[in-house]
Amino acid sequence: MNGQEMMRILDSIARDRNIDKSLLISDLEQAMVSAARKHYNTIDADEFQCTLDPMTGEMVLTRYEEPLELDPQELGRIAAQTFKQVMIQRFRDDERSSILDEFTKRIGEIVTGTAQRYEGGSLVVSIDRAEAFMPRSEQIPGEQFSPGERVRCMILDVRDAGSQVKIVITRGHPDFIRRLFEVEVPEVSERIIELKAMAREPGYRTKIAVSSIDSKVDAVGACVGVRGSRIKNIVDELNGEKIDIVRWNESSQILIQNSLKPAEVAEISLCFELGRATVIVRDDQLSLAIGKRGQNVRLAARLTGWDIDILTPEEFNKGLDTLSTTLTEIEGVADEMLDRLATLGMVSVFDIEEVGKEVIMTELEIDETLADTILEHASTRAKVVHEEQLREKEESAQRRKDEEEAARRLLAGEEPDGGEVDSDLAAAVILGAGTPTAPESTAATEDGSTPEAPSVDVEADSDAKAADILGNPSSHS
Repeated sequence: MNGQEMMRILDSIARDRNIDKSLLISDLEQAMVSAARKHYNTIDADEFQCTLDPMTGEMVLTRYEEPLELDPQELGRIAAQTFKQVMIQRFRDDERSSILDEFTKRIGEIVTGTAQRYEGGSLVVSIDRAEAFMPRSEQIPGEQFSPGERVRCMILDVRDAGSQVKIVITRGHPDFIRRLFEVEVPEVSERIIELKAMAREPGYRTKIAVSSIDSKVDAVGACVGVRGSRIKNIVDELNGEKIDIVRWNESSQILIQNSLKPAEVAEISLCFELGRATVIVRDDQLSLAIGKRGQNVRLAARLTGWDIDILTPEEFNKGLDTLSTTLTEIEGVADEMLDRLATLGMVSVFDIEEVGKEVIMTELEIDETLADTILEHASTRAKVVHEEQLREKEESAQRRKDEEEAARRLLAGEEPDGGEVDSDLAAAVILGAGTPTAPESTAATEDGSTPEAPSVDVEADSDAKAADILGNPSSHS
């Protein structure tokens, strides 16, 4: 082959595959040495040497450092096949190393690829000159891509899997949204606005706490954009996933209050010993604070790092009354001690049982005997309360079941088995809804108008109450 033509081909391969040209030249030299050893049937690795002039493309083969007058065409078919196999294998190794080095530096970067196919639930995406895969765990639930469709994603990890490089991409990772904000919001990429915390359930909802180092820049307003233009681009990219942007605050109470929006919080009690925040909301704000299937409070807890219990004033006062009644029966327990416990965020007998003896002794400055007595009374009362809650739950579920059955019998023209049928429940059964939903709550504004009320999710409320009964009393975390 013409030397100049061969060098032009090497230049093209180096440019297309992003491989150093000197490596390709070294590969050709090694392939030629392997072919010569095959031709002469020798096992001495140092017998032959080959050099290739990078300018002219002239190849010189030596044997024991003496020039060997051998035309490559005289090597024969077997030697030529050896040359080809060695060259291809070394080229592939160089390309694999090049891809590994390139994409390792790009971890955390947003890229745009083309969907190829699904393999075992994983989406294979073509990115530049490599193939990446998106495991099911990194996909947004319910999202499907057709072959040839554009896929915007983030490089999550790059692994050396021996013969190939595995590039893991993601659309479900929280950092994907972080990178989208850096693209859409210049203040974020310039570090004027900082994303302090984030909690995400891919495909459903994300909460982000933001703060600004410049007092003149409104962190929330900058992220939302004029008429929501910036946040709309991100939401569209995520196929409608809801994004809540809340203002960061060093005060845990204010941060928790912000994170539970749009629900209005009446009061927050923090228990640092348990890492738990007890949040009191009005009855009409309970479902909104909990969110659909507990999503709002769950994301708020992950965003703030606190276990959050949502209580109504009635539930909160009931827990305090139970705690007060239980402890005042003990000789040596003063009202000041009860106030101290409430200040520390211990608002139920379950909290006393959970914090343990050492904390009680330290905070109330009492001896071990009195602390043991307090814990014993609290533990006994907690078991009774737990049994009462289970019984109330079972009675409520049975009552609801009986009402539904009576409504269905009425619909079928049969006589109900005694008792009146709730009219709303009967209407829901007739309409095919099964059970009625709670009415939407409304609140009057300062000017007397009534704003659009948020929908109240009954299923989320009931799920949260079930978690309450099975776990901490009256908690909806």
